[in-house]
Amino acid sequence: MSVRVRYFAAAAEAAGTDAEDRDEPGLAALRAAVVADHPALAGILDRCAVLVDGERRDDDAPLAGVAHVDILPPFAGG
Repeated sequence: MSVRVRYFAAAAEAAGTDAEDRDEPGLAALRAAVVADHPALAGILDRCAVLVDGERRDDDAPLAGVAHVDILPPFAGG
């Protein structure tokens, strides 16, 4: 089962896509795999908020049964 990874703003630009389906079993593996596949993400992924089905996660959350992982870089503004 795959999970839909959605990239926003600068993360989408770095990945070269707005979304893709991935098969990694956990969040740590997903982070490593997307950087391996999209090297430009290496410079920003550690600053991005990562949401697993809408919940911010910074741990190695399992991805079984997850529908979406959203990768959101910090937004400027005020």
